[in-house]
Amino acid sequence: MAGSRLEKFGTVFNRVRDLMRSGVIQPTEKPLWYDVYQAFPPKRDPLQVKPRNRPSSQKRETVHDIFYQEDEVRAKFYEQYGAGPWPLDLTKSSYVSMCQRFVNKYTDLKRHSELDESALFEETGKALLSEGLVLRRKGASSVSAESKEPMLRLKLTDMLAEKQSVGVDSKETMDQTTQMETPPIDHSNSKTTG
Repeated sequence: MAGSRLEKFGTVFNRVRDLMRSGVIQPTEKPLWYDVYQAFPPKRDPLQVKPRNRPSSQKRETVHDIFYQEDEVRAKFYEQYGAGPWPLDLTKSSYVSMCQRFVNKYTDLKRHSELDESALFEETGKALLSEGLVLRRKGASSVSAESKEPMLRLKLTDMLAEKQSVGVDSKETMDQTTQMETPPIDHSNSKTTG
């Protein structure tokens, strides 16, 4: 009998009052709040009113951008160093990204020094380098990668040419060894019949 729980056509008080009048709810079973509400009714009836959907009457609330100081440092970090070659490991709760390490070191150095932002940024990179963390700038080629993996620089054509030259060298040595092992044939002493 109560129908929808939305108060479209009346308040909860009106419905409980009407249920008590009709005898569905006994006066001994009335809710605790009923007497308080009856003694101190609200100034306005709490009715549900559909909001009007006029675009001109609606005020647009602008949400202001929220920036923290570390966001500027992060933006500058990603601008200079990029995301790096390694993906973020979100499976470990104790994982700290390279950017977060940089921001932590930056704020620590900022507390203890009086440098301007650009010098502090460079000092942070040097401090991380002294701790063993290598930061590579965007677009810079890694020299250490070349020295570690010289095989990566070889091209397929170079490898093929080397293989062919090794094949020619081995054929020449094979010819030389066969000439030494077999005695030469002298054709000048042979008689021809004719």
